[in-house]
Amino acid sequence: MNSTPPPGAELRQLAVRVGALTPSCGPVRLVGVDGHAGSGKSTFAARLADALGGAPVLHLDDLATHEEFFDWTDRFRRQVLDPFGRGEAARYDPYDWNLRRFGAARVLEPAPVVLIEGVGAGRRALRPALALLLWMELDAQASWIRGRQRDGIGLSAFWDDWTQAEMRHFAEDPSRPFADTLVRQGQVGYEWLPGPSSAAGTD
Repeated sequence: MNSTPPPGAELRQLAVRVGALTPSCGPVRLVGVDGHAGSGKSTFAARLADALGGAPVLHLDDLATHEEFFDWTDRFRRQVLDPFGRGEAARYDPYDWNLRRFGAARVLEPAPVVLIEGVGAGRRALRPALALLLWMELDAQASWIRGRQRDGIGLSAFWDDWTQAEMRHFAEDPSRPFADTLVRQGQVGYEWLPGPSSAAGTD
């Protein structure tokens, strides 16, 4: 008898776990999905959001800019964390990477669960507001190769700048050591591994 769970079952199980968490920022359970660029964060977050019944996803690419790959912490706190902490809707200006400017404001309601997806979602300044931190378990080089293949040769120079900035960021402010759960993508679906934080009682 095949005991392998059907596709999507592991995501539904995680969704149940997330729904049972204590709110971490006002009435919101903030769930961080971190990992190297190209590690599959966006796809995983979208699938988890579906399993949660359509939970909103905030992409940190909307807060970063060409000039500030990682210096968006104050803007995130002001536009997202502070309003959520008061039980109010967040309001942020998404960055347009093609036009190189911020676009029209978006409103993000304080839903029961909000996913924060992007490199740096588990950074030091955000962790106190997270109910759960997930880390995509794919090493940097493999992730970056996937990302470069996805984006094409036209963005090679951008990726050169990005990988240097990402290495500096994680050297100064690592996320993986504080992850509650490591997410590893398999041939079909995902598997969960205890994160360093769970194993060591970190943070």
